Amino acid sequence: MNPDRTDDELARLDMGVLLRYGLTAPPGPRRTALFGDGAAGAAVLLDRLGTRPRSVAFLADTVRAGGLAYAAGLPEPLPRPEASAVVRDWLAAGTGLAAGVTADDTAARWLRAVATLIELRQLTRTARG
Repeated sequence: MNPDRTDDELARLDMGVLLRYGLTAPPGPRRTALFGDGAAGAAVLLDRLGTRPRSVAFLADTVRAGGLAYAAGLPEPLPRPEASAVVRDWLAAGTGLAAGVTADDTAARWLRAVATLIELRQLTRTARG
């Protein structure tokens, strides 16, 4: 993790790789990278696509309830087509792990973290005027 990364650097991270190696990893560097730089990068990408935090939070609830495979099969996991395409790739990366409920729950927590970061970005922009 590098606390000095720019938004552009975070947005260029390979979320699929971070998810594949972070969702089933025990607490440590891979999980930290997923929930640190990975969540921040995902928030940057989705925020730039105009995604509302509540739609990502709803997706997190859907993943928790139905699993990654179910959410990956949704025709529109998020309201905007561009954001749906991005998220669908992330969900597919986690689906291939065959890690069951453990990966589903971790992915749901990660998506909830992404939603929180999007909201913080938007609130900060509003406060700055």
